[in-house]
Amino acid sequence: MRGTEVKQEEMFSCVTLSERVPEKHPLGRVRRLTDEALVALEPLFQSMYAEQGRPSIPPAQLLRALLLQMLYSVNSERMLMEQMQYNLLYRWFVGLGMDEAVWDASTFSKNRERLLQADAARQFFQAVLAQAKKEKLIHDEHFTVDGTLIEAWASEKSYQPKPEHKPSGKPGGNSRARRKLLRETHASRTDPDARLYRKGMKSGLRLSHMAHAMSENANGLVVETAVSQCSPREERQQGLRMVERVRKWARPRTVAADKGYHERDFVEGLRSMNVEAHVPAFKQGRRSLVDAALYKTARYVESQRRRKWIERFFAWLKGTAGLRKTRHRGHRKLDWNFTLAATAYNLVRMTKLILAN
Repeated sequence: MRGTEVKQEEMFSCVTLSERVPEKHPLGRVRRLTDEALVALEPLFQSMYAEQGRPSIPPAQLLRALLLQMLYSVNSERMLMEQMQYNLLYRWFVGLGMDEAVWDASTFSKNRERLLQADAARQFFQAVLAQAKKEKLIHDEHFTVDGTLIEAWASEKSYQPKPEHKPSGKPGGNSRARRKLLRETHASRTDPDARLYRKGMKSGLRLSHMAHAMSENANGLVVETAVSQCSPREERQQGLRMVERVRKWARPRTVAADKGYHERDFVEGLRSMNVEAHVPAFKQGRRSLVDAALYKTARYVESQRRRKWIERFFAWLKGTAGLRKTRHRGHRKLDWNFTLAATAYNLVRMTKLILAN
């Protein structure tokens, strides 16, 4: 018998919001891990707000919403709030009831500074890492470091001479004066922290920031993050700083990296920390800074194979999380967003690993 379409909308529902979400939905496992980590952040949240006054939006809900934006590749907070109006899955994950009003998109801008001052993203990242350690998903001996370029939210036309310098040529030339012009006498008026940079000779110059990550080699979970100006030397120095921070809770024995890290400051810096640098050998023209016998060992081969995990993180960061180009200006906000993206990536990886075990 053919059913009849009912035009009148239902005013009440006897099904709860959580019952509408399938029990085995992947986002359900992410929500459980997220809630467990946010419980550890309750003292931090309590210190962020005054005891009296008008109640604000709970910071746990704001962080869940920002995670959701990265997990589902939502382009902007305005679009996220639009979808929150009708998407029950999004409402359930964030913690909004079916009849609760959705926030204005400006809510994120108003609360972001408070979360930045409390370093909430870093604390959240550490809380998720503590869960991974508890589940024994992190091995504390073998790691990988790498960096990637994130395009700045600024036009190349904003790269203008600083007030104290007069233009003396076009940027991007080969002369010493032009290299000095590019790095020292010019800056972006839109995002002063960005630098006109290119990773290789075949790519064009773009205003960019450099994001750095360190992952463990067992399951590819990100254990450290950093953001800096674009520079090969700064990339190596940030790698050493991340190793130093990881040494507070781990005992790294090897650190894998690509050929760009095969420089004296990085190799000797690791050696001073009793850590073995697993960097590729030069094919010709330069003498290797590590023992040639290392390249024939099984541990080096395995380390280089596991090094690909961090490339998967960067691909997820720029594809799914939408950080191929930053939405904010300056290192401070980019570092906050980058760390939150690493947290989201770890949560997705952990749900798969826990399910597999």
